[in-house]
Amino acid sequence: MAEASALDRVSGSRKWARYLVLTVVAILLLFPIYVMVLFSLKPGTAIFDYPRALLPVDLTLETLKDAWNQGNLDRYLLNSAIVSIAITVGTLITSLLAAYAFSFMRFPLRGLLFYVVLATLLVPAEVTILANTDTIKSLGWTDSYQGLVVPFLAAAFGVFLLRQVFLTVPKDLREAAALDGLGHFGFLREVAAPLARPTLGALALFSFLGAYNQYLWPQRITNDPDYRTVQIGLRSLSSANPDRLTLITAGTLIASAPIVIVLIGFQRQLIRGLTAGAVKG
Repeated sequence: MAEASALDRVSGSRKWARYLVLTVVAILLLFPIYVMVLFSLKPGTAIFDYPRALLPVDLTLETLKDAWNQGNLDRYLLNSAIVSIAITVGTLITSLLAAYAFSFMRFPLRGLLFYVVLATLLVPAEVTILANTDTIKSLGWTDSYQGLVVPFLAAAFGVFLLRQVFLTVPKDLREAAALDGLGHFGFLREVAAPLARPTLGALALFSFLGAYNQYLWPQRITNDPDYRTVQIGLRSLSSANPDRLTLITAGTLIASAPIVIVLIGFQRQLIRGLTAGAVKG
């Protein structure tokens, strides 16, 4: 009994030690977010009054209102939403079709073409931006939604991710579906796509976040404020108010709100999607 009691005490000590470590890590991760939210609700020079600046006192919504109005964030957020949603939908469609073709269809040079698609992951976006800019200008798509969206409607990462999931589908299932009269589009719609639903959710999350956080590409092909995105809006806000840290922080908080909402909504799909294709390579 004494030995069992000693083991229980050791196990309890280890458990509390783990909780302590997790608590410290959580504090370290959440403290910058706490400071950003707090500074966004502080007036003027209140953030320089330490340690009072780190306490939830003297809070006001005026800083958020000023950032919203001066930064024209309503228009920029709308543009970012339109562009991000369009890119996400386009990426899901093209990745789904390409991954299905590489997984279930037989055609010449299939393996070579797949490796060519994967090879594009090794090419930095900065290498192709000049050529893409010239193409968009030659098409007359500057200051337009199509110029912001079309170059990103396909993603090699999405093709790879979905192909890994489709490779786990038994071949007998495809053959049985063919005997039942299901063609390629029918099998994709009725069987393959539903099986890949968690991965599609994770891919949608990655695509949305990547499109929403773009800065360099929108900055190069847009000059009209009516087509500029929220990241450019934040840059303009900080350039116009370099001495108002609370205003810049408030604008950042507003711009990050959609990302937080999307992450919370898709966190389960993210975890399931990242593990869905881990069975077979």
